[in-house]
Amino acid sequence: MVLMTMIARVADGLPLAASVQEDEQAGRGLMEYQNQAKQLFRKISADPQAPARCSIESGPYIFHYFLERGVCYLVLCDKTFSKRLAYSFLEDLQTEFSSNFGAKVETVSRPYSFIEFDTYIQKVRKNYMDSRARKNLSSINTELQDVQRIMVQNIDDVLQRGDSLSVLDSKASHLSTMSSKYKKDAKYLNLRSSYAKIAAIVAVIVVFLLFIRFWIL
Repeated sequence: MVLMTMIARVADGLPLAASVQEDEQAGRGLMEYQNQAKQLFRKISADPQAPARCSIESGPYIFHYFLERGVCYLVLCDKTFSKRLAYSFLEDLQTEFSSNFGAKVETVSRPYSFIEFDTYIQKVRKNYMDSRARKNLSSINTELQDVQRIMVQNIDDVLQRGDSLSVLDSKASHLSTMSSKYKKDAKYLNLRSSYAKIAAIVAVIVVFLLFIRFWIL
């Protein structure tokens, strides 16, 4: 489920638009996550090498964001919500927001200057929440490459310990490289094991044939 969506200017972290889940039960306590999102925007604006895409855990939820043309598009979801769908959702918002407000982003100074964009966010969110729409989107997205180098880090580590997002991205790259290496090693070992099994079977068959030939002769 998409619980909260926020859009901010990368240069200074100024919030430009936002949309929060209206359901009272689901929306309870989201103020804390709104504050975390604002801190994250400031973190991104202070890090010139912040990764273009990143996923950051916060309690039972997870933030996904991506940067495009000086704007940060961020969503808060349940951890069970598809990461691929979350980024597709953000990309849809980016296309519409850039088309309507892209030229004005650098000129505004008041927070939430484009709050009217909430109407479009709610519309897209509803589409992504609909089970049939999600199924169709999932089918389409299976044809796309998986999101690469998305670092999943705890929000406390990012905001309180002071790790730069670029450092996290570097760690993600290293983990991705190591994962690929282990995957190749595992394939090699599995291949060797398969060859060993085949060789053992062939050896048994040869011995069996020789045994039969010996007794026949």
